[in-house]
Amino acid sequence: MSEQTDPQAPLSEQPDAQAPGTQSHDPAVPEAYAAFMRTGWADLPSDTGVHAVAPHAARRRAHLAGLFPGERLVVPAGTFKVRANDTDYRFRPDTAHTWLTGNQTTDAVLVVEPDGSQVLYARPRSSRETDEFFRDRQYGALWAGKRPSLEEIATSLDMEVRHVDELPRRLADQTKTRVHRGVSAEVDRVIDGDEGADAELTRVLSELRLLKDDWEVEQLQQACDITTLGFEDSVREWDRVLEFGERWIEGTFFRRARAMGNDIGYDSIVGGGSHATTLHWIENTGPVTPGDLLLLDMGVENTNLYTADVTRTLPVTGTWSPVQRDLYSLVLAAQTAGIDAVRPGAPFSAPHEAAMQVLAHGLADMGLLPVSAEEALDPSSKVYARWTLHGTSHMLGMDVHDCAQAAPESYAKGDLAEGMVLTVEPGLYFQADDLLVPEELRGIGIRIEDDILVTADGSRNLSEALPRTPEAVEEWMGRLRG
Repeated sequence: MSEQTDPQAPLSEQPDAQAPGTQSHDPAVPEAYAAFMRTGWADLPSDTGVHAVAPHAARRRAHLAGLFPGERLVVPAGTFKVRANDTDYRFRPDTAHTWLTGNQTTDAVLVVEPDGSQVLYARPRSSRETDEFFRDRQYGALWAGKRPSLEEIATSLDMEVRHVDELPRRLADQTKTRVHRGVSAEVDRVIDGDEGADAELTRVLSELRLLKDDWEVEQLQQACDITTLGFEDSVREWDRVLEFGERWIEGTFFRRARAMGNDIGYDSIVGGGSHATTLHWIENTGPVTPGDLLLLDMGVENTNLYTADVTRTLPVTGTWSPVQRDLYSLVLAAQTAGIDAVRPGAPFSAPHEAAMQVLAHGLADMGLLPVSAEEALDPSSKVYARWTLHGTSHMLGMDVHDCAQAAPESYAKGDLAEGMVLTVEPGLYFQADDLLVPEELRGIGIRIEDDILVTADGSRNLSEALPRTPEAVEEWMGRLRG
C-alpha cells in the first residue's frame, strides 16, 4: 500500500517526492531545518498605490455586469504553462481577465455576482508558518519572488479581493453562471457549463475590447514608441547583424522589450532573403546577406500588456537596388491606399480592398497575372493573391490579433468606428521556387505594417516614427549605422 499524504500537514512532514512545488532531485528537509526556517521573519509590506488602470477596469466590469443581469460571470487569469519537464514559461495572464481587473498575478479569478458586485479571488503570498515560501518552486518567495498580499492587490486594483481558497465554496451554489473557458482547467472542472452561454460571454469580452479608450490608446502609443527604439537598436548594431545574422536582431529587440516593457508581444519575425517570403518566420536562424532584403516584423508588449505590431523591410546594404526599390514602392503605395481607407463608418475590409487594388494592378503591369487586374480582383478569382497571401488588417490591443472571438458582423464583416486600432500591412511575396515570376524576383518578400487608430475624422498612425519611404529608409539606416 502506498504512503498517503495528509493535505493539512506542513510540507516538511509530507514525503518529499509528493510535496507540492518540489522536485525529486530536491534535498530532503528535516523537521529541525523546516521549523527553524519558519521563525524570525518580518512581513515587510510593499509601498502600493492605486494603479492607473483601476478606474478604467471598474467601468469595464460595471458595463459587463449590465450586459448579463442576474447572472454570475467568472473570468480567470490562468496559471503557469509548462515549457519542459519542471520548468514553466514566464506567466502572462489571460487578456480578458487583465482588461477587466488590471491583475497580472497567477491563479486569480474575477467573479461578477448577479447583483453586479465584483470580487477578485487571488492567491497571495503564503505566511512564513508554512514551508511554501522556501520550498515551492512556483509560488515560494525564495524561489519565485514575493507575491503581493491580498491587501496590496486590493489597494492596487481598488476592488474587493479575497483568498482564492474561498472560491470553490462561492461557486458551489446553483446561481446561473457563465465562464470564460479554456483559461483555467481548475475553474472549468468545478463549474458545469452551458457551452452556448459560455461562448457568448467570451464573444462579448472580445467585442467590448474593439473600442479603445484614451488610456488604452496611450498604452498602445507607448508600445509603438518603445518598438521604434527596438528597431533603431537593431540598425545601430548592423555590423553584428551581418556577423551573426537574424538571431542578433531577435536578441537585440528582445532586450529593448524587456528593458522598457513586459515582453515582446509575439515571436519576432526576422526574415533575411527568401525567409521573408515565409509569413511567420520565427526560427530566425539564417544569415543577413548584403544584397538581400531583410523583413522585420516585431512589437513590444508594454508593462500593461498592450502590444505594437510593426513591420519594416530594409535593404541589407542600406541602399535599394532598382528592382528592390520598385517593388518596395509598390507595396508602400498599397499600404498608403489602405491607410487612406481607414475612417469611421468604412467597412473593416476597406483597407484590404484598397491595398489589393494597388497590388493587383501593379502585378498586372509587371505581366505576372494570367488575366486582367479587374478579373483577378473578382471574388471568384483572386489569382493575384498568389503573391499577396494574407489579409491587410487585424485588430490590435492587448493581443497582437486582438478581439479574435468577436462575431464576424462586429469585426471582419463590420464597420470601423472611432477608437478602433488595427494594422495595415500589405505585402508581396515571391517564393524562391516560383517559376511564374522572373528569376530576379524569386526569394523577395516585402511587407510594410503600421498601427492605425481610427479617429473622428480619419485615422492616426501610431507607429509613424519609423520611416516608410525608400528615401527615408536609406537616410535612417545611414544615420544610425554611422
